[in-house]
Amino acid sequence: TADHLDRHGTFESYREAKLQAFARQRPEHLAVLPDGFSAPGQARRVRFGGQPTADMRLHDGRLVWQGEPLIAAQDLRLRGPHNLQNAMAAAAVALARGIDRDAVVEALRTFAGVAHRLEEVATRDGVLYVNDSKATNVDSTLVALRSFPSGVRLILGGRGKGQDFRPLAPEIERRCASVHLIGEDADRIAAAIGGEPHHDGDLEHAVAHARELAEPGDVVLLSPACASFDQFADFEARGEAFRRIVG
Repeated sequence: TADHLDRHGTFESYREAKLQAFARQRPEHLAVLPDGFSAPGQARRVRFGGQPTADMRLHDGRLVWQGEPLIAAQDLRLRGPHNLQNAMAAAAVALARGIDRDAVVEALRTFAGVAHRLEEVATRDGVLYVNDSKATNVDSTLVALRSFPSGVRLILGGRGKGQDFRPLAPEIERRCASVHLIGEDADRIAAAIGGEPHHDGDLEHAVAHARELAEPGDVVLLSPACASFDQFADFEARGEAFRRIVG
C-alpha cells in the first residue's frame, strides 16, 4: 500500500523499491507471500491467505498450516483483521523455518503487540486510550479504524507525505464519534475527509478535547496517518507524548 510518495514520487516506484528485497533472494532463501502476489527472485515460495492451495490459510475460523489446524482465529491476542493477516504471515515464516509448532501457537495466543502500534495505553473512566503513532500513512489508519466498530475519537494529522486522505472519509463516518486534527496538514485533511472535524492544533489539546467529549465505551485513538516530523522527532516521540498526556 502507498507510503513515502514524497520520496518515491509514484506508488509504482515505491512498490518497485520494496520488491528489490525479493529480487535479491537466492534459492536457499524463503519468500512468504500472500495469495496471488507476484514477486521476483529465486526463493522458495510459501503462501498465506484464504485459498485452498495456501500453505497457511484461514478455514472455518481457524488458521490451518499445510492441512493441519493450528489455532482458532478468535484465540489470537491481537485485535483487527489486519493482525490476522500479520499472524498468518509470521506463523508461516516460523513454521517454514522449522520452529516448534507448540511454540508458534503459544506466541500467537499471547503476543500483545509492540509499542506505538494499536497499543492499549490505559482505560480512564470507561474510555480506552490507544497509541497507534506508528500509523504514518492512510492505509495504516484505515486498518486501525477497522479494529473498532464505533465510538472512536480519532486524533489525525501531522506531515502528510503527499497522500490522498479521501479514503479515510467512509470509515470515519462509519466508526468515529469525533475527529481531532493536529499538525501542518490539518487543513488539507479536513478538506479531504469532510464532515466537521475539530482543529485542535497539537496533541495535548487534541487528547484533552477528545477526553472531554468521550463517553464510557468510547476509544480515543491516536492514529495520525501522517509523519510526525512537523511537531516531534519521530513517531516514537509522538507516541511517548500521547502516553504522558493520557497519564
